[in-house]
Amino acid sequence: MADEDHPQVPGEDRSAPADPVEPAPVRRGRARRVFRLLATGVILVLAFAAATVVWQYYVTAPWTRDGRVRVQVANIAPQVAGQIVEIRVADNQSVKRGDVLYVIDPFDYEVAVTSAEAEIKNREADLQVKNAQSARRQALTTVSTSVEEKQQYAGTAKIAEAALDTAKAQLAQAKVNLKRTQVLSTVNGRVTNLLMRVGDYAGTGTANIRVIDTESFWIDGYFEETKTAAIRVGDPAEIALMGYSDHLRGTVESLTLGISTANAAPSTQGLPNVDPVYTWVRLAQRVPVRIRIDHVPPGIPLVAGMTATVVVGQGGAPAPAWFMDLRRRISAEPSATREAEAGRP
Repeated sequence: MADEDHPQVPGEDRSAPADPVEPAPVRRGRARRVFRLLATGVILVLAFAAATVVWQYYVTAPWTRDGRVRVQVANIAPQVAGQIVEIRVADNQSVKRGDVLYVIDPFDYEVAVTSAEAEIKNREADLQVKNAQSARRQALTTVSTSVEEKQQYAGTAKIAEAALDTAKAQLAQAKVNLKRTQVLSTVNGRVTNLLMRVGDYAGTGTANIRVIDTESFWIDGYFEETKTAAIRVGDPAEIALMGYSDHLRGTVESLTLGISTANAAPSTQGLPNVDPVYTWVRLAQRVPVRIRIDHVPPGIPLVAGMTATVVVGQGGAPAPAWFMDLRRRISAEPSATREAEAGRP
């Protein structure tokens, strides 16, 4: 019986099914799934690349924000004792090597010089007498005097000569002690933390004034141990001090060969005291790297203890991209900080 709704067309094969056509919602759903898979893959690749860059940047790249400006300080102590009668410098005053810092009461040492001079005159007169006596005995024959007596007088003259030499040495020491009542600066620098006053007693060998050696500044960069493999002696370094946009330039001088460890302290009976640690928490140790300062831009004062960001480049090779990027970031951060403090956008 023929289908009334669908009459058969001549030449049409009713036994063959028609090609199925997917609905539009199905095609859109499949496209979304493919897009989500592609987006997930791209995100994973980007995350892996970012993790690699971050690992290299923060773990292996030789830079640190934990840097400090360091300096040598001359602890000046008097070589003679006495009461301080004059102070010729003020706190934070610049001084040159050989400038007088303060004066100790010289009276006792002037008396010592006078006494030593008088002793020399006494010894000279005694030596003159002893030499004359020895000369007279030596001129006599053995009939008038014995050989033993001649030797005794010659020995007495030698003793008198030695006593004169001792007196001269004592005079030289007395003059030096008198000169040392004026305490001098041993370095070119600046007086710091001056607390003495006139009337204080200065003890021999006890430091009571300190001078910062302004020619001895250097930078200590405390690098994580994971970054020291990329640092070599002679590598150039870029230093940014907190609060200043201009950078200092330097050169790596040395890496320290030891840092303190708590496990080295002896306990009872001299046994090592080893602290228990969590094996899954491994904090990188900080290794000090000494950096010589080669150039300081005008207008930047060096103050011991200032915080510094230190970036070490590869000596003799072009600076890597991360080095240049970090340099730009360091340059921008102080400017942004000052703009924020000034209230500018």
